[in-house]
Amino acid sequence: MTTDLTRLHAHAQARVLRSGAASARELAAAHLDLAERQDHGLHAWLAIDRDRALAEADAADARLADAGAEDDGALDRLPPLLGIPIALKDLVSVRGGQCTAGSRILDGYRAPYDAHITERLRDAGAVILGKTNMDEFAMGSSTEHSAFGPTANPWDLGRVPGGSSGGSAAAVAAFHAPLSIGTDTGGSIRQPAALCGIVGMKPTYGRVSRYGIVAFASSLDQIGPFARDTRDAAALLHAIAGRDARDSTSSPVPVPDALLRLPTGDDEAAATLRGKRLGLPREYFVPGMEPGVEARIREAVAALEAAGALVEEVSLPHTEYGLATYYIVAPAEASANLARYDGIRFGRRIDGEEAVLAGYLATRGELFGAEVKRRIMLGTYALSAGYYDAYYLKAQKVRTLIKGDFDALWAQGFDALVAPTSPTVAFPFGARMDDPVAMYLSDACTLPVNMAGLPGLSIPAGPADGLPVGLQLIGKPWSEPALFSLARGYEAITASADWRSVEPADLVALDDPSTPSPAERIATRVA
Repeated sequence: MTTDLTRLHAHAQARVLRSGAASARELAAAHLDLAERQDHGLHAWLAIDRDRALAEADAADARLADAGAEDDGALDRLPPLLGIPIALKDLVSVRGGQCTAGSRILDGYRAPYDAHITERLRDAGAVILGKTNMDEFAMGSSTEHSAFGPTANPWDLGRVPGGSSGGSAAAVAAFHAPLSIGTDTGGSIRQPAALCGIVGMKPTYGRVSRYGIVAFASSLDQIGPFARDTRDAAALLHAIAGRDARDSTSSPVPVPDALLRLPTGDDEAAATLRGKRLGLPREYFVPGMEPGVEARIREAVAALEAAGALVEEVSLPHTEYGLATYYIVAPAEASANLARYDGIRFGRRIDGEEAVLAGYLATRGELFGAEVKRRIMLGTYALSAGYYDAYYLKAQKVRTLIKGDFDALWAQGFDALVAPTSPTVAFPFGARMDDPVAMYLSDACTLPVNMAGLPGLSIPAGPADGLPVGLQLIGKPWSEPALFSLARGYEAITASADWRSVEPADLVALDDPSTPSPAERIATRVA
C-alpha cells in the first residue's frame, strides 16, 4: 500500500481519499516514510516536519469525514488538494518553520508568518511535508550552491537535478511528494523539471503573490508548481494563484477555473491540438546543444504536427542578448535585496568584531557562498555611479526589445511557442562549478521568458542517453490554461510511448543505506 500510494498522481490520490480506500494520515505517512528512508542518498530535503504534516493530515481526514456525512455532492465540492502531500522550497515562509533559502546566513531563522501561498495551501487542505534543498538564495542552475550540500538526480545519483529548485524537483521525481513548489527567476522551475523528467510551470509574472518568499530578483521571481503530470500541476497553480494586496506586483487578473478542467480522456486531450498554431524559435537551438536533446525536441514537434498542430519556424532576434541582459538585471536586483542581510537588521552575525564595519564584513564574508558573493559584486558594480546608465539602464532597454519579439509573434496569431527547456541533459557533479559562464548557459533557453514576464511550461519529452529531456511551451501573458491544454494533449499523444512507464534509474540505490550522500560522493571523487 505504501509503494502504491506514493506512485499515484495527486488527482488519483484525491480519488482514493474520497473513496475511503486510504486516509490522509496514511497517505502522508507513506510519503514521509519514503522521504526519511531515502533522503540520505538524495538530499532533496532540508527539513521534514512529520508532526506538523500528520496533524494537517488529521485535519484533512476530519474535513473528509464531515463531507461524507453530508449530501452526495459534498465530497465533490471539497478542494482538489485536500489531504494531498506537498513539498515547499526552503524560501517559502511557513509560520514557526525554518526558512534558510539555502544559506548559512539564515540558518536557524524561523518564519514568524505564513507566505501567501502557504495560506492558500492551508485553505486548500494540502499537507505540507517539509522544506526542500535549493541553490543559495536561488542563485544557481544545479543545486550545487546550497550551503547545506548538493542534491542528487534520481535518474543518476552522480548528476545534478538542475536548479535552483533542485530539491523540489528531485522530491517529486523520487515519489517523495506528488507535488512541490519552486521559484523561477531565470529557469529555476523549468530547467530542473526537464532534468528530472517531471512537469514544471513558471506562471506569468504577477499570477502568484511573492509575499513571504525570500527575494532574489524582484522583477523576475515567480512561484510555480512541480508535478508528475499536467493535471496535477494545473490544480496546484489554481490553488496558489490570485490577487494578494500585500504584494504590489500581484495581478488582479482572475484565476481561471479551466485549470481544473483539463481533459481526463486521451482522445479528448489529443483533439485539442488540432489547428493550434505553434512557433518553433530557431534561436533556441543554441550552440552546444546535445544531439540527443535536439533529436527528442524534433520528435516532439513532429508528434504535435501529426496530431494536427501547425508548427512554423519563427525568429526571436534578440534572444542572443538574453543571457547578458539577465546577468545584469538579476545580480543588480539581488545586490539590493541581499543588502539587508548584514547581521544587524537580518540574518546571523559573526561575533568577535567590535567595529560595526568589521562585523558587517565578517558576517557577509563568512556566511554568504561564493556564487552569492559573485552576483552581489556584479550587481553592485552595474548599479554604481558611472556605470548605471552603461549597464543596468541599457539592459532594461534590451529587456523591452526581448519582450517585443514575443509580442510580435502573438500579434501574428501564434497560440504558443515550442522549444527545448535545457540544451543538455543533467550533467555530472562538478562539471561546471569551475566555469560560471558554462553554468549560466544552462538557462539559455529559459531566461528570455522571465525577461518578458511570460508563462513557460516544461514537460517530459523522452530520454537522451537514458536521461530526461524537457519540451518547453511558452505562451502569451495569462495563457496558463492554454499551455496546460497543449501539454495535456502532448501527454495524450505520447501516452503509449515506452519511456512514459520508466521510473528514475537510481531509485533502488536510494533504498540502500550504504549509498553515499551527494556530498560524500563528491568528496570521494575529489579525493
